[in-house]
Amino acid sequence: MEANKNFLVKIRSKYVLEQVFENLHEKKLLEIIRYNKNLQKKFNKGLKDYMKIEIEIIPEENIYSKFICIPNKYKSYYHIYFNDNKKEIKAKKINNFKKVSKINVILDSKIESLHKLFNKCKSVKKIRFIKFNRRDITDMSYMFNECSSLIELDLCKFHTDNVITMNNMFSGCKSLKELNFSNLNTNNVSNMSYMFSNCISLKKLNLSNLNNNDALDMGYMFNNCKSLEELNLSNFMTKNVNNMSYIFNGCSSLKQLNLEYFNTSNVFNMKYMFNECSSLKELNLSHFQTNKVFDMSYMFNQCSSLEELIISNFDTKNVYNMNSMFCQCEKLKHLNLSNFNTTNVIDLSSMFNCCEAIKELDLSNFNTSNANDMSLMFNYCISLEQLNVSNFKTENVNNMRGMFKSCYLLKDLNLSNFYTDNVVNMSEIFYDCKSLQHLDLSNFNTINVTNMMSMFENCSSLIDLDLSNFNTYNVTLIHYMFYDCSSLKRLNLSNFKINIQDIILGVFTGCSSLKYLTCSDETILKCFEKIHPNI
Repeated sequence: MEANKNFLVKIRSKYVLEQVFENLHEKKLLEIIRYNKNLQKKFNKGLKDYMKIEIEIIPEENIYSKFICIPNKYKSYYHIYFNDNKKEIKAKKINNFKKVSKINVILDSKIESLHKLFNKCKSVKKIRFIKFNRRDITDMSYMFNECSSLIELDLCKFHTDNVITMNNMFSGCKSLKELNFSNLNTNNVSNMSYMFSNCISLKKLNLSNLNNNDALDMGYMFNNCKSLEELNLSNFMTKNVNNMSYIFNGCSSLKQLNLEYFNTSNVFNMKYMFNECSSLKELNLSHFQTNKVFDMSYMFNQCSSLEELIISNFDTKNVYNMNSMFCQCEKLKHLNLSNFNTTNVIDLSSMFNCCEAIKELDLSNFNTSNANDMSLMFNYCISLEQLNVSNFKTENVNNMRGMFKSCYLLKDLNLSNFYTDNVVNMSEIFYDCKSLQHLDLSNFNTINVTNMMSMFENCSSLIDLDLSNFNTYNVTLIHYMFYDCSSLKRLNLSNFKINIQDIILGVFTGCSSLKYLTCSDETILKCFEKIHPNI
């Protein structure tokens, strides 16, 4: 292209005009249009591929500051200018001592992807899309990922009509306090996972205008948005979403959440969904359809301010994991789980761990025939006075560590249906059950148990304990088993056979009322004689 005159002649043909714009990456053509105001104005409508981005940076302490990520195959389609200088720059990093206040980037090719365009550009402070005539972009994943210094992002001229993937688009934008999505079209977006993950400074987010009909994945979408106080999802369409795991995880400042428009009929994963939403006081999920969900582990974990939780319509027939589901729901006083189907649940560990305010739990409907882990299931339920586990089936359980630990107010516990043939760990199972006065374990089979450490420690109200059926041949840890059972008067260990050579610590320490011990094992008797040499 030799001169403007020749250029004008050549582009009289519509066909040639299209060719010109398709090949705008040719430097001379670009400069003619970029710096000839008359030409730019005249042919502006034809610049379908023309995109201009203005960047402001904060130079880092290191020698070079990255301000854009350009794949090698697209190098010729990106044109970079410092401080409105007409001289094109080839670098994608900038020396921190250079006096550059503004960077202009011009894209002029039919690039379908803006994937990782500013990925980990930690020195970028502001980004403005001055011209965005592209409607064929399909990928914006990781576009601003870890732009940790970004404080201003202007999306008002964004066109996202054909974008399919937005996963991790703004993840790690730790300094960003606001985002305006009023102009965004998300009709075709299928992947929104991690979209705002770790946007720790965001306080408000209004997504009420977004159409998410094609969205499939929303996992981690608002993960760790710990400053987020207002989140408007009033028109969110989620009928095709299959993954909502970690979606609100760590949204610790969120005090209310209206999910009445959420359609969860196709969701299969809800693990960590509301984990650490520690400011939420109430949550109404009565409209949730959960018949396809298989994982609810940590779903409400550390919802420490939650006082009301409505999940009366939950269908849990396909759920296999309920590990820590209500763990540390410290203020929750009532929990109706009468509709729960636990037939396929494998992991029940820590399910109600640290539910400090719950006084009564009726789990008589629970089918636990497939469960293999019940460790810490009711640990530190310090207000629990009544617990119905009479229908529990435990034939597949191998871990009961700390199952009823620190249930201070439990006076009675019916374990007559417990089948413990496969249990390996019973350590701390009744630890700190201070109010338990009677305990019938005559049905317990302990042939495979290896750990009985602190099993009855601090059961200070127990008076009589018959463990004559206990087989302890495989036990290797028995320290502090009856430690501080201060009211215990009678203890039957007639079948105890301990195959332990090491010193056993504190087995009977604090058993100040123990008068009658039935035992033939020399190791156990020696431990007893150290505490009560005269009996």
